[in-house]
Amino acid sequence: MHIPSVATSEMKILGFQEALGRSGATGEYDSKKWIYVPDFYTEYRYILGTRGANPLICIGVNPSTAAPDSLDNTLKSVERIAMGCGFDSFIMFNVYAQRATNPDDMEQEMNPLLHRENMAAFEYILRQCKDRPSVWAAWGNVIEKRGYLKTCIQDMIQIGERYGAEWYTAGKRSKRGHPHHPLYLRKDSPLDPFDVREYCRDCL
Repeated sequence: MHIPSVATSEMKILGFQEALGRSGATGEYDSKKWIYVPDFYTEYRYILGTRGANPLICIGVNPSTAAPDSLDNTLKSVERIAMGCGFDSFIMFNVYAQRATNPDDMEQEMNPLLHRENMAAFEYILRQCKDRPSVWAAWGNVIEKRGYLKTCIQDMIQIGERYGAEWYTAGKRSKRGHPHHPLYLRKDSPLDPFDVREYCRDCL
């Protein structure tokens, strides 16, 4: 379980490009298999996933404790869905990069620096895709925990449009219209097209 020990505004944030450049240097995991940025455990995480030509990019709200070769149940489910839907890899990204197992522990105000670097990470992920990126919205009702998360999603939409991202959901939406969290989905759950702009207008 991860409980934030300090507000991200009170700590030194490693920018995404610098963190990416250092990624794999620790030698604690197979960097040919995994992408993990930053590649050490800290109060935030930009990217965690496996390398491949055709990744499923899953979007949660914020990261918890998962790391290479130590996936939590959510990440195990993401991996199963990705493999079951014909993708060769998966990438876990989050609307906001602060680690907090309990979303109620997320900071009340968005850290603009952390958000900016997180969006740089999102653009990097999309840029690496050989075909149109497949982006799975999977944040559940947790998206309502903080008002700034809507702003984060809107910025992601704009970035996604530059790269022709195709958005999907899996399973039924919640009563409030939010996309299903991956934890309780079947392995063979199909991905359905998701109009993320309409969702922002009607549900956020």
